[in-house]
Amino acid sequence: MKADLFDQRRLLELQAVDTQLAQLEQRRRKLEADPAFATAQQRARALNDKAANLTGDLADLDRDIERVEREVELVTKRADADRARMGSGAATAKELEGLQSELESLARRQRTLEDDELELMERREGLDAELGDVRRQVEEARTVLADAEADRGRQTGEIDAETAEATSTREALAINIPDRLVELYERIHARQLIAAAELVGRRCGSCRIEKSPADMIPIKAAPIDEVLRCEECGCVLIRTELPKSAPAPLASEDELKKYR
Repeated sequence: MKADLFDQRRLLELQAVDTQLAQLEQRRRKLEADPAFATAQQRARALNDKAANLTGDLADLDRDIERVEREVELVTKRADADRARMGSGAATAKELEGLQSELESLARRQRTLEDDELELMERREGLDAELGDVRRQVEEARTVLADAEADRGRQTGEIDAETAEATSTREALAINIPDRLVELYERIHARQLIAAAELVGRRCGSCRIEKSPADMIPIKAAPIDEVLRCEECGCVLIRTELPKSAPAPLASEDELKKYR
């Protein structure tokens, strides 16, 4: 394939933009997989779940406390009724004996219930304090996550802006390169990241393999407008240094000025 050397060199600009776009995409993937952000999300979720569980445990304890309080109230009412019956003078000796026995049993039951209630209240106090601490941690975690989301959004916005600018630059560059040359570049670029590279001395700028002196003979002998390919990696090999013995018809003074 033949193409003006100036147009060939434009491929290096196109390659630079494509490399930038690849780097931006890599930044985006790295940002999306940021372990610090994932950790902040996981911590916020874990603390929210813990707060929800503690809230549920407190609700269960409140129901237990309420149940015990109702039982205490029933026992108290029963004991009051027994004492009232005993004090009325209407009870027989045998009934008084039964009422006295029941009052002792009710007293024991009330003490047991009050002990249970005290234990439940102590447990509730501990859970309530723990829930308060967890809620403070939840707020801190939400702040950290919000900051991380804001920073992530800022970086995503920067990547989007740079990507849009690079894409626009790429389109403008591609328009000014002959179609056949762009098509060749795109075919190569579809297979590999580096589709066009500079020949620096004897080294390919893509695969970094140095050409042997024998390999350089046809490269140096090739006309200026000959599109060369690296035999190792297949990229378009761009000569940034003019061949020392370029054919006169293809290296006019006006043409040479473009590469000085």
